[in-house]
Amino acid sequence: MNFLRGVMGGPSAGPQPSGADTIQKLCDRVASSTLLDDRRDAVRALKSLSKKYRLEVGIQAMEHLIHVLQTDRSDSEIIGYALDTLYNVIANDLEEEEQEENSAKQVDDLGSQFTEIFIKQQDNVTLLLTLVEEFDFHVRWPGVKLLTSLLKQQGPQVQQIILVSPMGVSRLMDLLADSREVIRNDGVLLLQQLTKSNAAIQKIVAFENAFERLLDIITEEGNSDGGIVVEDCLLLLQNLLKNNNSNQNFFKEGSYIQHMKPWFEVGDDNCGWSAQKVTNLHLMLQLVRVLVAPTNPPGATSSCQKAMFHCGLLQQLCTILMATGVPADILTETINTVSEVIRGCQTNQDYFASVNAPSNPPRPAIVVLLMSMVNERQPFVLRCAVLYCFQCFLYKNQKGQGEIVSTLLPSTIDATGNSVSAGQLLCGGLFSTDSLSNWCAAVALAHALQENATLKEQLLRVQLATSIGNPPVSLLQQCTNILSQGSKVQTRVGLLMLLCTWLSNCSIAVTHFLHNPANVPFFQLTGQIAENLGEEEQLVQGLCALLLGISIYYNDNSLENYRKEKLKQLIEKRIGRENFIEKLGFISKHELYSRAAQKPQPSFSSPDHMMFDHEFTKLVKELEGVISKAIYKSSEEDKKEEEVKKTLEQHDNIVTHYKKVIREQDQELEELKQHISTLTSQNEQLQTTVTQQVSQIQQHKDQYNLLKVQLGKDSQHHNSHGDTLQMNGIQTEEVSKLKEELEEWKNKHELLQGQLKEKDSVIEKLSSSQLEMGATEQPSQTSKFDGLEHNNELQKEIETLRSQLQLQAAEISKLQIENQKLQLKNATADPMAGESGAAATSSELEGRLEQEIKELKSEVKALSEEKESLKQHLDSSSSTVAILQEEKSKLQREVAESKKEQDDLLVLLADQDQKISALKSKLKDLGVPVEDEDDTESGDQGDEDEDGDEEEQD
Repeated sequence: MNFLRGVMGGPSAGPQPSGADTIQKLCDRVASSTLLDDRRDAVRALKSLSKKYRLEVGIQAMEHLIHVLQTDRSDSEIIGYALDTLYNVIANDLEEEEQEENSAKQVDDLGSQFTEIFIKQQDNVTLLLTLVEEFDFHVRWPGVKLLTSLLKQQGPQVQQIILVSPMGVSRLMDLLADSREVIRNDGVLLLQQLTKSNAAIQKIVAFENAFERLLDIITEEGNSDGGIVVEDCLLLLQNLLKNNNSNQNFFKEGSYIQHMKPWFEVGDDNCGWSAQKVTNLHLMLQLVRVLVAPTNPPGATSSCQKAMFHCGLLQQLCTILMATGVPADILTETINTVSEVIRGCQTNQDYFASVNAPSNPPRPAIVVLLMSMVNERQPFVLRCAVLYCFQCFLYKNQKGQGEIVSTLLPSTIDATGNSVSAGQLLCGGLFSTDSLSNWCAAVALAHALQENATLKEQLLRVQLATSIGNPPVSLLQQCTNILSQGSKVQTRVGLLMLLCTWLSNCSIAVTHFLHNPANVPFFQLTGQIAENLGEEEQLVQGLCALLLGISIYYNDNSLENYRKEKLKQLIEKRIGRENFIEKLGFISKHELYSRAAQKPQPSFSSPDHMMFDHEFTKLVKELEGVISKAIYKSSEEDKKEEEVKKTLEQHDNIVTHYKKVIREQDQELEELKQHISTLTSQNEQLQTTVTQQVSQIQQHKDQYNLLKVQLGKDSQHHNSHGDTLQMNGIQTEEVSKLKEELEEWKNKHELLQGQLKEKDSVIEKLSSSQLEMGATEQPSQTSKFDGLEHNNELQKEIETLRSQLQLQAAEISKLQIENQKLQLKNATADPMAGESGAAATSSELEGRLEQEIKELKSEVKALSEEKESLKQHLDSSSSTVAILQEEKSKLQREVAESKKEQDDLLVLLADQDQKISALKSKLKDLGVPVEDEDDTESGDQGDEDEDGDEEEQD
């Protein structure tokens, strides 16, 4: 306020008393009037006076105007007048005729001071943000302009207030979607000021979909043919992307690079470019360079380069590069843009090498550009751009380096002379009379040798024909010859940078250089030039010292006269070690060296300042220290260093060998991975097959369950076998075979049952005959009472045997209901059998029967154990195919064992027949009539005969 009072008191800004009085009265009306119309008229009057009496209105009315913004929100007209008045007070964009030349600085200070007063209360900015949200044109537009002016005056402070305001940035982003172009365009200007040098706001704006909206506006306005709106949008995009890696990555991931391709679709008619179109295209090219700048993270730059190639943007830029009629500044910027799009990206570099100019015959774009670089009539900035493009093409591109050097080798030079190659252009520029061409060609050739020892050795083969009749001279020797001729400083600096790059880390090139006896004395004498010469000559001295230092450090001592020790002795005698180190330090202390070390692109204010290359500054930084140490080393230390170098070489050889082994192992590993993938696919197919088989097994299980219900409870044992078979994945055909085998065993079992019935009938007949004998022979009954008791015991033993036979039959085949019927019949027949057994009186028969009973008990026990093992086997069966097949074979063995058991039963029945026949014979000896088996009949007839015998006995 003191400053403002001082300005008011000054003669130049002093208002008329009538004007000051009027402003005071108007301010009183705004503050005291109760009618809205009166306040509105007063604010309108203040607006009309605010341009002429800016200072007075700002001092007296600002507080009242802010109060109007707070209290009269319902009336858009008075709000609009208040905003316009504040804008006129704060903004510094008044017309020139309204500003006196001597008060320009004072006006700038006024805007800054009033802005500081306005934003001192942060609520004022927040209030302004809410007003900007209003859709009413008379409120929104002046609010946008006022906020833009505040950002211009006090940018960082206002940015911080907006950043902490809830949804502050989002409210302003809505301006880009306004259908009224004037608000939308002013919104772009507002966002320009808002995003300057504030990464946090830049990120918020980017994630509020700013990229898509701005690109749509640029497309609607006609891309590069659009007006100043396109320029404003491009400037805003630069604010969002420059030095903001997060937004750059978001731009690439959002596929917005593809939207940039239509910007560079220029027509065939390139005449009559408007100034606005040149400006727009220049900004578009700069925007591309922002995404691929060498200062960006390598990964981000590489991904953007690949995206530009795949979407065709690089191809479009190359089309502009080779087009005719393109303005010089656009062509220069396009060359710089293409340079950074291909820098370090092998795919893009290969494509650029394949681009041809539309000439007859077609020439590679590289050759056309090099022709411009070595042409002294071309603009200086264009030649610098071409050099940068060539450097970027060779950056980390050994393939491209080899192609350039191969054009210099004798076997690849075109003998017809119909076409000029890149190597010939470089040699022509290297030895032309234009020092700038000498420097550019030397630096370009140095980049072709950068970090490539093989090409450094191959370049030693290049021979040049200097004049007719004289023998050819090597390129290396010709460079030293030009240096000795006392050419311009720029030429000598370029050639010395080429020689230093060529000889560094290449012992063979050092040997070739030292092989000429005139080289070392010349460079030593150059180093002894009086120190009172100019700064440029000191620079040449430093480069000569660097070259001699490289000749010492990379010397392999193959030349006896120029071994490391002898060279150091010569330097110490003729120059002095301290003097040599001092001259070596001239390079890094030079101002132009510091400028060149900052960024890869060669940018010089004038051709005279073109001295150092960016990559060469890296080489100097790397070698300066080691050369200084090498100069002070003794011969013993050199020997030790040689040994260390040999050890390192051996180590490198070992490392190379292991790298080769690792590479081979990687190949084998890759093959194994492919084999594993094949096996994995096969395994998946097998798993699918197993799944199908499991489903089939489930179907078989369902079928088996249906069969089990049909067979009934009598077939539990065979069904258990069937369950096992079904669980083990036996197919339908195998199940049917087992069913047939079971039917055969059923038939055999029925035969055995019939035989058992016959034996029972025989026993019954024998018992009936015994009863008859007891009735006729009463006297002898008492004498044979003991025999009958023995026969009763024998009867019990036979009953036990029969019951065990029944249990055995039930364990072997539980398949039919007839088995239960058979058991019932046998149970009813037991008393009859007991009566027939009463006739047996022999003790020998009793012993045999006891032995047979024991054998039958052991067999029954074995069968029960076998039954338990079968149950355990069923519980432990697995669901895998291999186990299922194994269970199948086990079941087949069990069926065979069951057959064997049936055979054993037949043998037992045969033994029983023998026993019965023995009993019959004994009964016959006792006088009991016994019927033969042949006379008995089976079925119902046998039963009738048995009934008749019983009646006779009664």
